[in-house]
Amino acid sequence: MLIASLFTGLFTGCRAQAKSIKVGEKAPSFSLRDQNDNLFNSADYLGKKILVIFFYPKDESTVCTKEACSFRDSYSDFTKAGALVVGINSASVESHRSFARNHQFPYILLSDPGNMVLKMFGVRDKFFMSGRETFVVDRSGKVVFTYDSFVNGKAHEKETLKFIQSL
Repeated sequence: MLIASLFTGLFTGCRAQAKSIKVGEKAPSFSLRDQNDNLFNSADYLGKKILVIFFYPKDESTVCTKEACSFRDSYSDFTKAGALVVGINSASVESHRSFARNHQFPYILLSDPGNMVLKMFGVRDKFFMSGRETFVVDRSGKVVFTYDSFVNGKAHEKETLKFIQSL
C-alpha cells in the first residue's frame, strides 16, 4: 500500500490539490493578465461566448507547442462555433507574448502566477509538472466538457472541437 501511494504521488504530483471540476458544475470566475498585459475577466464572457480553456505546462515545450499549434490551426472552426479559445499556464506575460508571436497564435494566453486558476479548476500535476487539461464552459458558466491527456497534446484540440461541433 505504501509503495502504491508513493508511486501515485510520483506521477500525479505531491502537493494537495482541489477537487477537479466536473461536467455540470459551475466554472470558477477568474481574472488574469494576457500576453499583451490586458486584464481578462472570465465573467465578461458569460452569456456571450463558449469558453474553451486549455491548461498546459510550459511555453515552447514540444508537446505544449503541438497542442497550442493545433488550437491555432483550428481556431476559425472554434470561432465559427461561437467559442473563445484561452490557454493558461504559470508562465509570465512576457513568455506568453514571445510564445504567441513565435507561433502566430490568434487566441488569448493567460499568465497564472502560482497556478491559482489551475488549482481552482482542480487540474492535477503529472510527472512533476502542472497538468494538461481542457474545459469547455457554456454560456451559462457551466462546464459541459473536459478532456485530460498529458502526453497527447494534439488530442485536446481534436476532441474539444468534435464536442463543440456536436452541440
